Amino acid sequence: MKKQIILVAFLAIFCSCSKDEAEAIVTTDFYGKWTLVAMTGSFQNSGTTGAAMEWQEYYLFNTNGTFTKSRERNGVTTTLSGTYTTTTQSDGIFFELTYPNDSEIIGSCYGNQKEGLYLTDNNSLSSTWSYCDGPGLKYKK
Repeated sequence: MKKQIILVAFLAIFCSCSKDEAEAIVTTDFYGKWTLVAMTGSFQNSGTTGAAMEWQEYYLFNTNGTFTKSRERNGVTTTLSGTYTTTTQSDGIFFELTYPNDSEIIGSCYGNQKEGLYLTDNNSLSSTWSYCDGPGLKYKK
């Protein structure tokens, strides 16, 4: 009986450590700068890339749960910082970004100073703004 208890305890500790290490590996891949590389509209063949996009922008994710978003449009650069949280879902890592005040550069369906992004298996970061007729925005590290 003692051997069985020791075996169960060992397996529980081993399994929990393996899971934590796996999650840590997955969730640290997104730190750093993500630059907008493609923009799509709701019409077929409405995609643009590079200098042809309406604006240029990037996100910078820090390890302390803060981020910076910067957008240049018509020669004007707007920069905001805020905090973010992540959750792992079946189709990737979901980001919820929270801004301290309202701004035109927040790509949101709800107008509540929050923005959603998700990191997919192919290492691209995409905005959820397209879910409510906003542009489809794709970012690469």
